[in-house]
Amino acid sequence: MSIIGFDNEKYIRLQSEHIRDRIDMFGGKLYLEFGGKLFDDYHAARVLPGFAPDSKIRMLVKLREEAEIVIVINAADIEKNKVRGDLGITYDQDVLRLIDAFRGFGLYVGSVVLTCYNDQPSAEAFKKRLESLGVRVYKHYRIPGYPSDIATIVSDEGYGKNEYIETERSLVVVTAPGPGSGKMATCLSQLYHDHKRGIRSGYAKFETFPIWNLPLRHPVNMAYEAATADLNDVNMIDPWHLEAYGETAVNYNRDVEIFPVLRAMMERISGGACPYKSPTDMGVNMAGNCIFDDDACRHASHMEIIRRYYGALVNRRKGASDGDDVEKIKLLMNMAGISPDDRPVIAAATARAEKEGSPATAISLPDGTIVTGKTSELLGATSAMLLNALKVFAHIPDEVHLISPEIIGPVQELKTRHLGNHNPRLHTDEVLVALSISAVTNPTAKRALEQLDRLHGCEVHSSVILSPVDENVMKKLGVNLTCEPKYQTKKLYHA
Repeated sequence: MSIIGFDNEKYIRLQSEHIRDRIDMFGGKLYLEFGGKLFDDYHAARVLPGFAPDSKIRMLVKLREEAEIVIVINAADIEKNKVRGDLGITYDQDVLRLIDAFRGFGLYVGSVVLTCYNDQPSAEAFKKRLESLGVRVYKHYRIPGYPSDIATIVSDEGYGKNEYIETERSLVVVTAPGPGSGKMATCLSQLYHDHKRGIRSGYAKFETFPIWNLPLRHPVNMAYEAATADLNDVNMIDPWHLEAYGETAVNYNRDVEIFPVLRAMMERISGGACPYKSPTDMGVNMAGNCIFDDDACRHASHMEIIRRYYGALVNRRKGASDGDDVEKIKLLMNMAGISPDDRPVIAAATARAEKEGSPATAISLPDGTIVTGKTSELLGATSAMLLNALKVFAHIPDEVHLISPEIIGPVQELKTRHLGNHNPRLHTDEVLVALSISAVTNPTAKRALEQLDRLHGCEVHSSVILSPVDENVMKKLGVNLTCEPKYQTKKLYHA
C-alpha cells in the first residue's frame, strides 16, 4: 500500500502565503522566476508521495487576482526547432500549449518574450503568429559579455536595449518551455527598467528541487540529482548562506556559481545593497516544511533513483546519450545504499523472461502482489500483464478469458493483412480497445475494465525495451515503468 508522506494542502497554503510575503517585501511588485514544471510535475509526485502533480498551478490559482504569466522563449531555440523530450513538440508549439493551459486554469497570460532576438526568420514569423492571435510579444537581445561584463549588462547598451514588458499585476510569474530560455535575464531586465521609471520591484526564484532545508544527501535531493544527471547539475551546500547565517542550506551548482554576478547586477540596478545574502535567500520554496513522513519520502526517492538509472541505461542503448549519466546515477545508488534488487518487479520480470525464453513484464500492485505477463501468440507480454493485473483487482480467476477469440482474430487479421504489420500480437492499446468492446456484452470484462484507475502509481518492469505504443499507454495509465536496456530482436532499426 502506498504511504503518503507529504501534506499537499499545507504546501499550497504555505506557498501562497510565502509568495505574498515576498511581494510585500519589495513594495508590491515581484518578478518570480519559475523553474521546472508548473503543472504535471510527476517527478515531485513520485518522490514526495502526497504531492499532487498540479499543486503548483493550484497554488497560483489561489493568487489568480494578483498574478500574470510571462512566457519566455529563446529565439535561437525557435530557429533550430528545439524539441521538448518529454512531449515531443517544439518549444514554440509548447508556448501555445502553455498559453492554453494557463488560460484553462483562469490565469492571465500577459505576454511572450523572445530572448536572444537577432531577427531570426523563424522567430519573426512566430512573433507575427502570436500577435495575430492577440498575444503581446516583446524582444530581448543578446548582450555581449553576458553574464560577466556587468557594466555593459546593467546599462542602456545592455538591459536598456530590451523592450520593456508592460505588466499589470503585482506578481509576474516568468516561466518557459525549458531551460536556457532566459528567465532570470528577463526578470533582471525588468528590474532595470522599473528602477529607471521609479517603480519599486523585486526578484525571487521558485525551484522545487533541491529542497534547501533537507540534508544534502537526503534521498529526495539525490533523486533530483539523478533526474538531472544529463545536465551536470550537482547539489551542494550553499557557501554564501553558510557564511551569512552560519546555517547549512542546500542549493545546486549553477545558482551558487552565478550568485556573485547576480548580486553585483542587483546592486548596480538599485544603486544599493542586494536584498539577498545567498542564492538560497532568493528562493521561495516551502516543500520541505510539508513533509510529515520522512521514511515514506526516502523510500519513494530511492525507487525514483533506481527508475532513473534504468531510464539512463535505455537512453544509452537507444543512442540518445553518451552514458555519462549512467555512471553518475550508479554512484548515487551506491551513496544511497540501494540497488535494483530493492525494486522487486525487476527480478520478477527477468526471472519470468528467463523461464519462458521470451519477453516478460511484471507489475507490483499496491498491496505488494506481483503479477507477470508472458509473450504468447495472441498477446505481447505487457498486454498479458495488463489483463492479468486487472483480473487480480477484480477477483477474476486466471483461466477466464476477458476478450473473446472472435474479437482478437479480426484485429490480428486487420494488422497483418491490411496494415502491413508482421507481428500479429496485440499491443496494449489494441487490448484495451478489444476489452472495451467485450465489456459491452460481457459483465466480467466490464468488471475488469472498471479497475483501470487502480493501476495508477504501480511499479512495472519489462525484460525488453517496449514499443513506443506500449510505452505511451503505460504513461497514460500512470504506472512507473522501467525496462531492461535491450531490444526483443537484434535488428539495428527499431521503430
